[in-house]
Amino acid sequence: ACGLAYTINLFIPLNFLGTVYNAVVMAMIDLTHLSELLAETPDVTDASDAIELPPSNASDPTVAVEFDNVFFHYPTQSDTSGLKGLSFKMKKGTTTAVVGPTGAGKTTVSRLLFRFYDVLGGAVKINGVDVRAMKQKDVRDAIGVVPQHASMFNDSVGYNIKYGKRDATQEDLDRVAKDAQIDSFIKALPEGWDTLVGDRGLKLSGGEKQRTAIARCLLKDPPIVLLDEATSALDTLTESSVQAALDRLGEERTVLVIAHRLGTIRNADNIIVLKDGNVAEQGTHEELLALNGTYADMWNMQIHSTSDSRGNLLETESNGD
Repeated sequence: ACGLAYTINLFIPLNFLGTVYNAVVMAMIDLTHLSELLAETPDVTDASDAIELPPSNASDPTVAVEFDNVFFHYPTQSDTSGLKGLSFKMKKGTTTAVVGPTGAGKTTVSRLLFRFYDVLGGAVKINGVDVRAMKQKDVRDAIGVVPQHASMFNDSVGYNIKYGKRDATQEDLDRVAKDAQIDSFIKALPEGWDTLVGDRGLKLSGGEKQRTAIARCLLKDPPIVLLDEATSALDTLTESSVQAALDRLGEERTVLVIAHRLGTIRNADNIIVLKDGNVAEQGTHEELLALNGTYADMWNMQIHSTSDSRGNLLETESNGD
């Protein structure tokens, strides 16, 4: 019995040392990979003579963003895929929605606007200047984003909103919280602005996360706003309430909406329907329905899908009664 106890007491520390050794080895491997990543030269870099973003479009003050005969495909794709001569303009202070089937290039449009990639042909312009001729920081400072899944830090509500502008005052925070319709929620929290939201915002609902992201974007106060399927992960009731905050965000700004639910972009000033890497149709909601083409087919499909879902829900509730 004594020998067994001695053996156990000997192997427990050795086993622990083995676990620690494995952890150290894995950490060293990760550190090596990180060093290799940091040593990589980015494909997208500022030109040596890069200029600052001009305050307005000198050639046409009404145009804020332009995709001019853009060709692009990802490195892993064939030359026949991607965007093929995509051209459209976004008027200053208007809302432009981009819709289309999966793989049509909606997300690619937003990535090229941020210059995460360089186009293979044509040009993406902001205020009349090719984004490749400008400093990346200026381009990205000019754009605010409300994504489908907002990033949240394991910190306070105030910290997560203030991330949009680190030198913001409490007065600034109060103003944007009110505009984003999240002020009453914050006031009701146990510690108000200092209440922790948890890792990735797990203590917040989907709608609360989106309103926080909207407040963050309002605080940044960019001239251009990208709404990347900002309400697609929300239920219909929450989506309706968040939409009011998004409408406030879009006031006096140039807005690009990447949309899946067509009901959220009915009031857009211009709707661009992408298909096979190019503009298939373009116009307002009413104009596109009148064409009875791709957009009308997508609209009717979503309407029927929504009606069927509601019918099944009512039938389930009726059977339950």
